Amino acid sequence: MSDNVVHLHKTADETPEPTASVTKLTVLPEYRPVPLWVRSGRAVKRAVTHERTRIAGRLTVRHTTYLVGGTRIVARRAWDGRTAARYERMLRAAEAAGNYEAATEWEERGQRYREARHRRRMDLLTSPVDAAKGAAAGVGLGVGGLLLIGIALAVATKEVSDVVTPLMAVVRLIRLLITIVQVTWGPLITVGPLLALLGLWEVGRRAQAAPYWALPDNVRSSEGEPITPSIVVKALRDLGVAPLSRAIKDMGDAGASMLGPIRIAGCGVEVDVTLPSGVSTIEVQQRRRKLAENLTRHEHEVFITIPEAARTVRLWVADSGALDEPIGPSPLVTDETMTADYGKGKAPWGQDLRGDAATLSLYQRHLLITGLSNQGKTVALRSLALWLALDKSVEFLMGDLKGVGDWAMFNGLARTLIQGPTDEHVIQVTEMVEGAVAEMNRRIQAPPGTVFPPLIVLVDEAQVAFMCPAKDDEKRPYGGSKAQSRYFMAVRKIHNQGRAVNVLMWQGTQDPTNENLPKLVREGAHTRASLALGTESQARMALGDKAVDGGAAPNLLRPGLDKGTLVVASDGIAIPAGQSSITVRTHYIPDDDAVAITDRAKALRDGVTTLTVIDQGEERDPLADILSVVGDAPRVLTQTVLQRLAALNQDAYGRWSFGDLKRVLEDAGADPYKSDGRMVVGRDRVSRALANRDTDGSASAEG
Repeated sequence: MSDNVVHLHKTADETPEPTASVTKLTVLPEYRPVPLWVRSGRAVKRAVTHERTRIAGRLTVRHTTYLVGGTRIVARRAWDGRTAARYERMLRAAEAAGNYEAATEWEERGQRYREARHRRRMDLLTSPVDAAKGAAAGVGLGVGGLLLIGIALAVATKEVSDVVTPLMAVVRLIRLLITIVQVTWGPLITVGPLLALLGLWEVGRRAQAAPYWALPDNVRSSEGEPITPSIVVKALRDLGVAPLSRAIKDMGDAGASMLGPIRIAGCGVEVDVTLPSGVSTIEVQQRRRKLAENLTRHEHEVFITIPEAARTVRLWVADSGALDEPIGPSPLVTDETMTADYGKGKAPWGQDLRGDAATLSLYQRHLLITGLSNQGKTVALRSLALWLALDKSVEFLMGDLKGVGDWAMFNGLARTLIQGPTDEHVIQVTEMVEGAVAEMNRRIQAPPGTVFPPLIVLVDEAQVAFMCPAKDDEKRPYGGSKAQSRYFMAVRKIHNQGRAVNVLMWQGTQDPTNENLPKLVREGAHTRASLALGTESQARMALGDKAVDGGAAPNLLRPGLDKGTLVVASDGIAIPAGQSSITVRTHYIPDDDAVAITDRAKALRDGVTTLTVIDQGEERDPLADILSVVGDAPRVLTQTVLQRLAALNQDAYGRWSFGDLKRVLEDAGADPYKSDGRMVVGRDRVSRALANRDTDGSASAEG
């Protein structure tokens, strides 16, 4: 054994001796054994929280509560059958629902039941004597009949002993039955209770009489299950409205008395719910998400509206996933013989939630469509214009302040077509609307009874006009929402007097605010429609307070997923009685189909010469036009730029090739480049080249 000792702890009087090298020692913590009770507790915790333990626990609780619940249900049924409890419960339910006529009827039924029960109980006093007399008479007749049969048998066989043969046969049969009962009585005593328990368990299982967390996985994840009265009542009971929950509990099993008939309505069902006294409709509306989850639906699959009846809400519940399925093509695409009638016809716009065709009358109604960007606003607005274009008497003035060719197919249909997002385009659109005001004033001054063709003044992306900072020579702003704003005042004048002489204002705008969609302008529209929005305040701007208070909620639509779905407030569309709005899933008409429809519309007319932003014969600025068709996008495919240039001016750019476009851009120092393997035109490059050219030009002029 070595004599070297290493001291881990130095005493106070020790001094370190000099060493050539120092070895650093790691001091291990002192080992302390874990107490048994701690280890046992950890083991118990692991066992209790283990997944197998949870499954076994849920299984035990589920089947135990099935038995308990089944016993409770059978006992209640027996109690209802032997007492007047059912009638009392129906009476309380009718009183809670405020239906006093039904309450009186149930009270009368309960009284008749009590009288009949009293008569049955009085009959029991004399029934033992009557039963004894009947039994004695029956035995006497039976024995007498057997003896008569025996006598006849004895006469036939000439054997006196055959007189009692039938009687003895019956006695032996009775003895055999007693023997059978004696043999089977023991097993019946043993198996009978088990069969009874099994029956009670089955009743509880069918009623799902177990806590929700203990139910099987396929039941707990019952998304999309059919809507039944019990499911609706349970969903309302668990909504978190205390007076509603108490009223339903007082009603007992008669909670469904609140419900009207559940009707199939398109891709879902519809039911009217009459709320108990003390519960307001707004309390249910504010809990739409919770109600949808209680009905095993997503929030967007449940709509709550207010019908005419007091204290009533109308629930429309979609089949699970039905609203995510696309609707069919527009009749404008499928029916090539379709024409339009501005005065008497209705535009085929889409389908309502019930799957019925949603058609909109455009006769003498100003129109406003709004929503978030890229939700289908332009397509929804364009589909109405495409239908109306099939009425050859209708004239169009169009301004597209996006300028990407969405309305290019109306070249040759519209009297004026302006496409572009710049201030210069806003000025042109403003002058176009002011020209419509002048035409309106001319019509107003015409002799009474003069009939004028419809003139539709359409501005898409109208928020660009309201937000335009440009001013004219008199310092009057083109944009804004004050009396000096030229665009604002022109729109207001058409709203005030235009419909009387068939001059109508249609506007499409996105992401509404008080700045880009002034209050007086949005309230001047007769038909107001909104796609998905971000907030309730925006929904009120888009549709008005009345529609939102009545249940309209475009802010609850799902951006992207509900693209093309509109909430519409208008007297030009069929809205269910008592409602202030309707939800419409619009048909999608692609650009190619839109071109085909406008070609049919052009064939109906003698020909229209469309005035664009700059007259076709004037000299064009290719670089400025390229910037205008690129718009706000950071980069656009060269092929798309060529298409948009051709739509902007067919004479100037209709025969352009990629080489022509490349030459102009290279000369300006804004060469096309590849992005993701495809040639594109960059907005920043074109904008910078245009700015440099203008700067150089100014410097040359000064020199």
